Amino acid sequence: MILHPDINPVAISLGPLQIYWYSLMYLLAFACAWMIAMRACRRPWSPIKRHQVEDLIVYGAWGVILGGRLGYMFFYSFDRWAADPSMLFRLWEGGMSFHGGLIGVILAIYLYARKYQIPFLAVGDFVAPMVPTGLFFGRIGNFIGQELYGRATDGPWAMLFPSDPLQLGRHPSQLYEAFLEGVVLFFIIYWFARKPRLFGEVGGLFLIGYGVFRFIIEFVREPDAQFAGQTAMFEAFNWMTRGQTLCIPMILLGLWLMRKSLPVVSTKLKPQA
Repeated sequence: MILHPDINPVAISLGPLQIYWYSLMYLLAFACAWMIAMRACRRPWSPIKRHQVEDLIVYGAWGVILGGRLGYMFFYSFDRWAADPSMLFRLWEGGMSFHGGLIGVILAIYLYARKYQIPFLAVGDFVAPMVPTGLFFGRIGNFIGQELYGRATDGPWAMLFPSDPLQLGRHPSQLYEAFLEGVVLFFIIYWFARKPRLFGEVGGLFLIGYGVFRFIIEFVREPDAQFAGQTAMFEAFNWMTRGQTLCIPMILLGLWLMRKSLPVVSTKLKPQA
């Protein structure tokens, strides 16, 4: 059994100012997104120009933070949120949902596309390669914070998390997700996006890839603690978790986008000053 390194969640402490590892992971995620966007905007077919990248990152950041927090409250802690609405603002207590963050980013992309008069699917395709790096850093943050660990296992890679009240050897599912949803998915999407594609294809491939990887990892990921002992722990067919249930519409939407992608027509992309 491998012992978790039990890293101090506070990365930097300057007197009363404390910066948590999870906050640093978000900063790294947005920094990587900016670098990927700056590289991608140099492509001749890019719908985003260099001077528009910073605005896109700001829109995306707000979508991730607001959507992720609201999604967690709605999908995973609705009863607790209804009893204590102030939970929404206590970000230091943790609780972010990828699916909520995805909805937030989609809304942010819509507003951004509307502002700059760029096709919505074109902006979504531009953003898709940036998301896996954010997922990677987010899962590393989960690992450092000893949250969202896996189910019990007796395999030689089993990890003992000091925060686990049962003190069982568990799958380090955060690292599985960091590898599949972060590293592997990034290279798949980045490779696919290196050439012009039909509108919606890059975004559709991301939805399929993430949905499939997350669905698989949910088999070894411990369901959220607030569902322990409840029938909601396994929702569909008495074996699908909340995360798997939320992945199904992602995969279906991704398949539809790959099947129904709009033709790339240069005249649809208005020239930018």
